[in-house]
Amino acid sequence: SAEQLDALVKKDKVVVFLKGTPEQPQCGFSNAVVQILRLHGVRDYAAYNVLDDPQLRQGIKDYSNWPTIPQVYLDGEFVGGCDILLQMHQNGDLVEELKKLGIRSALLDEKKDQDSK
Repeated sequence: SAEQLDALVKKDKVVVFLKGTPEQPQCGFSNAVVQILRLHGVRDYAAYNVLDDPQLRQGIKDYSNWPTIPQVYLDGEFVGGCDILLQMHQNGDLVEELKKLGIRSALLDEKKDQDSK
């Protein structure tokens, strides 16, 4: 139900609906989302495998009004799929959005290292 999905996406700061699992993504787009989060050092997120649950797979598409999986939620807000997350990663928005959630992107530390060299 929408209430259940509402609770799911709000339970954790970063919530991802994937095909497969973060350890074993079952599609390239899901894999890309996992890799982007990994680059930022985001390990502590909730991941739901829609392939395990056809109802969830359809339900989350209806909930977000977004036709594809993966889907990324930050602080209960729907962000988008792989392409949007990639764009946010490239233009620096993702670092800022994570900061708002109290998550420090690992990329900031890498950048510091490069600056000090």
